[in-house]
Amino acid sequence: MRTQWAYELGWGQAFLELPDFVPGFSTHLKLEGFNPAGSVKLKAARAMVENAEADGVLKPGSRLIESTSGNLGIALASVCAAKGHRLTLVTDPNANEHSVRFMRALGAEVVVITARDSNGGFLQSRIELIHRVLAEDPSVVWLNQYVNPANPGAHLDTTAVEIFQGFGAPDWLFIGAGTSGTLMGVTEYVRRTRAATRIVAVDTLGSVTFGGPPGRRWIPGLGASRRPEIFEDDGSFDKVLVEERDTVLMCRHIARSYGLLLGGSSGTVLAAVRAMRDSISSGSTVLAIAPDLGDRYLDSLYDDDWVTARFGPAATALT
Repeated sequence: MRTQWAYELGWGQAFLELPDFVPGFSTHLKLEGFNPAGSVKLKAARAMVENAEADGVLKPGSRLIESTSGNLGIALASVCAAKGHRLTLVTDPNANEHSVRFMRALGAEVVVITARDSNGGFLQSRIELIHRVLAEDPSVVWLNQYVNPANPGAHLDTTAVEIFQGFGAPDWLFIGAGTSGTLMGVTEYVRRTRAATRIVAVDTLGSVTFGGPPGRRWIPGLGASRRPEIFEDDGSFDKVLVEERDTVLMCRHIARSYGLLLGGSSGTVLAAVRAMRDSISSGSTVLAIAPDLGDRYLDSLYDDDWVTARFGPAATALT
């Protein structure tokens, strides 16, 4: 190991209230964008790499491969650079250029696939490429965030603890579902502790994770064109789907009204809070997990030409 990598409880302890976001109850954000990799994905990346090392699967100088839409790739590139592991990341055109350049700057090889899968997305195509690489070189290690129990385990051990011991038990907790690692880990913590918190899982319209039909998506982060194996819908949480146009409008609203630049997943989760407002009792405390900040989305969500080309000029309006 070239650098001592440590996760200290405190990186994820940034909580911010959004006054009057929805009248009648308080809305707070758990800002995950302040760790060295800039997103909540650092927790899963670190846990998956260190578990593979502890199991003997990953040895010094090994080559890893992983599928990513952006944030996990940056997190893995950061961890692997510190530990001396070679890394290949497989992404697609929805990953923003800033993230791709970030991964490469940290020393990762980045492969951008352009063939859509049968559901109209790129996830299965990315995974098929990984399988071809593994068939050619069995020494390559695939961490597989969609299956790896260290993914939700990281959030059981860190994110959930930060919330319930640092913030306190919210009445409502909104969590985005990408790989569903954060959602599954925090849900397990609530189950074990029997907290009264009501969890709402949030995904993007066009994602198949909740069982809906596939659709074209433009914004990286939430959503999947194949259901992640770690996702388990046991009925213990509510589910909300958000249109990407509403994600764009919400991100822009928060930027202009609160001076806070959020990433796409964070805007999606807040759009779900607003969509659920009639179900939330007056005086409730609502907490939404914001996976990342918006600096990586300046050329997409916050660019008028990009938004207009995909969602029409009305999506650039302030709300």
